[in-house]
Amino acid sequence: MLPRLTIAGAFAASLLVNPASAEEEQQTWRLFIADHTAPIARAFDAKTGEQIGEFGLKGYAALAASHSGQTVFAVQSEANAVQVIKTGLTISDHGEHRDLETSAPLLLQTALDGKRPVHAVMHGDDVVLFYDREGKAKLVSEEDLLEGAASETLIDATAPHHGVAVPMGRNMLVSVPDTDAQTKPDELPPRLGLRVLGADGRQVGGITPCTALHGEAFSAKLVAFGCEEGVLIARPGKDETVQLEMLEYGDKLPKGKVTALLGGKAMQFFLGNYGEDKIALIDPDNTEPYRLVDLPTRRIDFALDPARVKNAYVLTEDGHLHLVDVLSGQITMSTRVTEPYSKDGHWRDPRPRLAVAGDQIAITDPRHSVVRVIDIETMKEIRTIPVEGLPFSIVAVGGSGAVH
Repeated sequence: MLPRLTIAGAFAASLLVNPASAEEEQQTWRLFIADHTAPIARAFDAKTGEQIGEFGLKGYAALAASHSGQTVFAVQSEANAVQVIKTGLTISDHGEHRDLETSAPLLLQTALDGKRPVHAVMHGDDVVLFYDREGKAKLVSEEDLLEGAASETLIDATAPHHGVAVPMGRNMLVSVPDTDAQTKPDELPPRLGLRVLGADGRQVGGITPCTALHGEAFSAKLVAFGCEEGVLIARPGKDETVQLEMLEYGDKLPKGKVTALLGGKAMQFFLGNYGEDKIALIDPDNTEPYRLVDLPTRRIDFALDPARVKNAYVLTEDGHLHLVDVLSGQITMSTRVTEPYSKDGHWRDPRPRLAVAGDQIAITDPRHSVVRVIDIETMKEIRTIPVEGLPFSIVAVGGSGAVH
């Protein structure tokens, strides 16, 4: 059985070893897709393409799946709201096998409102939501949400800013704004570093510099943050402390920085952007922690495969999907999957997004109102799923288990 670390932002991608009989085992994947403009999210059966749910939201949403895959968070910055969709999929561990239970997806009644929510950070059963215009974050329990008794623990982020809060053991890692910086009345101050809050909510130690902090990810027990100077790594220390180490870019790398990060599940490493036309493979324990991969054009989106641990997928603006071997640092296959989508224009213009769903990659194509389904082995399109409107943000949840 795969260990806990192989569980992706959705479920464990699949059981590679399972003593349950083939007749009992079933694999199910569901796609949750938010429209680019309309306040709507929809659920689809990834295998049949059937729409199995439609949920009215308060505004435009970015979607994020919990670690268990039982919930999807619709973060609506402009509507000052976070709504939660129950996916209707539950995988429970029974030692020698896992059970898969399915039900209809539904929109939970609980709304986690606040001024300009931007980040939903998942860690085990905990979900931390950061509200830029409040200078606060909320820690909520997925289990409590599903039981209809959600309680919120407030985390002080000192002042409004575009920030993040990340749990690590009993501690909380929280971005720090530069409140001395000169800003316009409608602008938020820049980030200057990271501080550690203990279990009592009090700051432990000083502020660690991390200029323009943006992007965070877990890999094993480590957390990484993108900074102007490098990537800041947080490790659990003795007696439930946190050790912070800056992996500086140094003089060997070209000018650039990491602002988006993904964390490896079965292997401890991070994948980040490096500027717009490169990605960085980051090994925190290597004397040379950075390996850059040049892309043919600018990056639109990228993802790690939770089951095929060597695989990373990068979609570039020329419409090509690239398979990157994270061990060799090489692009091993490329195929065109959409028309070109230029990155010029507004950063939030409708462009494709991708999600890994078992043996397939689902890619939204808002220009044609479809989701393109790509077979991972061949990197070829095998079908399309029509989606009304402008399909944009997408997450996949699912896995396999015994059905009794």
